[in-house]
Amino acid sequence: MSETREINTQPVHGSANIPDSRGINFFASDPDFAGLLKLHLGDTLYQELESQLVSLGQRASDELDIWALSADKNPPQLRQRTRRGEALQSIDKHPDYVALERVAYAELGLAAMSHETPEGGRKLPPLVKYALTFLFVQAEFGLCCPVSMTDSLTRTLRKFGAPELVARFLPMLASRDFDTLFQGAMFMTEQAAGSDVARIATRAALDTAADGTQTWRLYGDKWFCSNADADLAMVLARPDGAAEGINGLALFLLPKTLPDGSRNHYQIVRLKDKLGSRSMASGEIVLDGAHAYLIGEVGRGFHQMADMINMSRLSNGVRAAGLMRRALTEALHIARNREAFGRKLIDMPLMQRQLLKMMLPAEQARSMFMQIALLLEQADAGDRQAAKCVRILTPLIKFRACRDARRVTGDAMEVRGGTGYIEEWSDARLVRDAHLGSIWEGTSNIVALDIARAAKRDGALEPLRGYLLDRLGAAGLPAASLALLRSTLTRACDALASVAEAGRDEDVRQAGTALYHATTAVLMACEGVRLAPDYRRLALAHLVLRHKLLPVDPLALGTSANERSVSAALVGGQTVSLDQALQLLPAGSAA
Repeated sequence: MSETREINTQPVHGSANIPDSRGINFFASDPDFAGLLKLHLGDTLYQELESQLVSLGQRASDELDIWALSADKNPPQLRQRTRRGEALQSIDKHPDYVALERVAYAELGLAAMSHETPEGGRKLPPLVKYALTFLFVQAEFGLCCPVSMTDSLTRTLRKFGAPELVARFLPMLASRDFDTLFQGAMFMTEQAAGSDVARIATRAALDTAADGTQTWRLYGDKWFCSNADADLAMVLARPDGAAEGINGLALFLLPKTLPDGSRNHYQIVRLKDKLGSRSMASGEIVLDGAHAYLIGEVGRGFHQMADMINMSRLSNGVRAAGLMRRALTEALHIARNREAFGRKLIDMPLMQRQLLKMMLPAEQARSMFMQIALLLEQADAGDRQAAKCVRILTPLIKFRACRDARRVTGDAMEVRGGTGYIEEWSDARLVRDAHLGSIWEGTSNIVALDIARAAKRDGALEPLRGYLLDRLGAAGLPAASLALLRSTLTRACDALASVAEAGRDEDVRQAGTALYHATTAVLMACEGVRLAPDYRRLALAHLVLRHKLLPVDPLALGTSANERSVSAALVGGQTVSLDQALQLLPAGSAA
């Protein structure tokens, strides 16, 4: 008879001084999120959503994070053929990635939410979708790209597609039935045509069958296709005989399978071995007479695709905000629980300063995406000023927040130290994923140039200026804050207007950055007074002015006792009084 022994499952080594955030609630541990959602959604809708937000905040820290780490380590695999040599074209996804897909598409409905008609006919505002995405991405980044593309493809199809196409495909695109729903993608990039879309060489030929019916067929190579096995993809191509350049492009809807159930005529050549977003399949695709449906008019393809790109850029900004919040949450958790030199890290002034330098861009991005989401709802309802604001704010958040995320995630890794460099933890994955935002849907230079284009060609700067000045005038801000925010916003708007008008491309990044900082300072200040008696966000707005926009002598060292106390309160999640917030204003700005 064998001997039964009790196994000690407790670790022999290890230390409580290596804090692990697994199990904390990413929603409940975030001191500002609930208040902002109540402010922007109203108490009634917030109360309806609160239990879902709390649940998702817990799952993002637990099972979703575990699945995401696993999916990152087990990227998708392309199977070209069966063992008998039959063409297969199948992408095998790890079960943990599929589990994440079920949560995002079916349970949360992140791709369908904006397009479904709930019982009673009341659609949820866009901010709800982006708030849930903000939480979900704190666990899993890669999947959020296909989710965003599915949402954006559906929006573009509904705006520009023929009624019969919308009727055929919308039910699957807006479905939450995981076994039947359709996923979307965007196949645009070619080796010679990345940001220079005018050089797209993919051909579209009109094929006439024996019975007289006409079908578009696509021929060409697409170099970077994320969600490569999507059920539907939007594809830019140049119809035979069309003009050169952007004005000759057309937008097509490419189905994976044909009406008879057979595979469409294109091949996934290989999958990309990417730095980040490794859980999601990106591939190279060869179109060999693939059947496709024309969307809108020939010659308007890029302009129609731009709507899809803009929505993807907004999603990029939301994801960047989420990555920064996850990184900040990790850093704060470590600082509050790790001890060194006889003190908690959070009690050390230098650590407080570094944490605040991470918090500031994270909160800027959060206020910005929430405001765009609110304006998007108004724009879709026909508000022209709101539409202009969305037009310029979207490239602004894509440009600045995505760049900020690279630094914030790197700095947060440093808080954890050498352990943060180990792939068992989330830090390294966050750093890798953060670099994607500055590249996809336009590199930083391309998006910065689009900010200037929105200002000049699309006339979006003045509507934004008017909107922000109106917000300031109605906010009830302290006189000193109001005066400084007004003057700084005016200077930032004037600077971008000058750069855009003169075509000084070398200055667009600097001017765009200034407008982003001025805009987020206004938004946070207005939020701050509405959330009184806690003036945390007004304090953050003043810090943006002080450290991002106003002149600073780099050799004039020294931090005031008040700034140190407010920094401690901000990183500690404590209330900030109005007097404390006002003391952060630069000397000489008091009324």
